[in-house]
Amino acid sequence: MRTSPGMTMVIDGGLPTGAFTDLITSHGHYIDLVKFGWGTALVTRDLDRKVGVLRDAAIGFYFGGTLFEHHLWTGRLDEYLQLVRRTGATHIEVSNGTIPLDQRGKAEHVRRMAQYRPVLSEVGYKDADRSARLTPAQWVDAMREDLDAGAHMVVTEARESGRSGIARADGHLRRDVLDAVIDNVDTERVMFEAPTKTLQVELINALGPGVNLGNVAAADVLGAETLRRGLRGDTLLHVATGVGDMGDSERVASSLPSGT
Repeated sequence: MRTSPGMTMVIDGGLPTGAFTDLITSHGHYIDLVKFGWGTALVTRDLDRKVGVLRDAAIGFYFGGTLFEHHLWTGRLDEYLQLVRRTGATHIEVSNGTIPLDQRGKAEHVRRMAQYRPVLSEVGYKDADRSARLTPAQWVDAMREDLDAGAHMVVTEARESGRSGIARADGHLRRDVLDAVIDNVDTERVMFEAPTKTLQVELINALGPGVNLGNVAAADVLGAETLRRGLRGDTLLHVATGVGDMGDSERVASSLPSGT
């Protein structure tokens, strides 16, 4: 498990078991949580093998909120909890991104599910237009209600495309929502879905390298880590510490070996 500040949640959208094993073997020290995306867990033949790989690496995992919504909508929530228990999932994600479940009803399910596992409660909708109509105050109110209901963390929806929820249709953050969250919610208890480099850069530059990032693609684990450390041009000036208060040119010149 990674030891630097800020959680990284990686989404598995159906990686072959060998590729998944290689991912955890090579990059698992930069991963805190794995989410088996949407309903992929039910059609993954080697789910138990993948879970075993995560258990050996001491990495937590859970199933996408859509799977929770599917079982709730079809009246089979007990089957969902049986899956959680059987696989040893470490967390439960509760969401209302697709089904007609209002915020108050979602908070009640957060309260119920918190009896079984730490809950990650997602705020925002998968439909971009529906999410765009949520005001910053509504985002903050929903987050607070879920946390008060017992959520371990709240998650800001951005989908795998990075163009819904807290993200605009052009792929950039809704700064009005982000600013409201920063001002009114403990961001250490917020996981920001950031499946694209654009969102990762904007979040790290706004909140620092300790921001919690979710829905990071398997291929982007190292890229996200370099962004956190200022090892990529997009975040270098925001994250890496300069030397003293001298001007930019003086700083660069003073760092060169003598005689250069």
